[in-house]
Amino acid sequence: MLRESTEKPPARAREQLLEKLRERIVGFAALKMQRDAAEDLAQEVLLLLHEKYGHLDRLEDLLPLSLKIVRYKVMAYRRKAHRRGEYTQVPVDEIQVAGDGVDPLSAAEQREMRERLVAAVARLGERCRKLFELKLEGKTFAEIQAELGAASLNTVYTWDFRCRKNLLDLMGGSWEKSG
Repeated sequence: MLRESTEKPPARAREQLLEKLRERIVGFAALKMQRDAAEDLAQEVLLLLHEKYGHLDRLEDLLPLSLKIVRYKVMAYRRKAHRRGEYTQVPVDEIQVAGDGVDPLSAAEQREMRERLVAAVARLGERCRKLFELKLEGKTFAEIQAELGAASLNTVYTWDFRCRKNLLDLMGGSWEKSG
């Protein structure tokens, strides 16, 4: 009789066993997923152990069974997250607008500058347009001298200076937006 009074009731013993088991389940699941999801998963496993495996009352029986259930539930969790696209989701504040990182205002300013430049180049003389064309092709001043038939290299330098000044004047006196 004395022995019966010192023993814990079986329900209390199972409850303590499940508490210890819960810690192990959460630790195991947390290795494979986020902590809050691991705690939710541990609750699901404990509920399943309580409903389907209430007849098991030893840690040696419950631990391997619970870890096997956790593995299956983790795989199911990952499949579900993959189906939903949760691994590829990006928070809204981290979304980058496409377009080489150029904001719409800068893109509009660049487009406007390009239009002004094209219009100004079209109004340049033939020699200046040819000089700019050769420079854009990567020709050296000596090569440009030979191509344009200039008397000396200094002549090409002078033409280049005057053409750039003329282009700047046609652009409104500034490379920046006019007005």
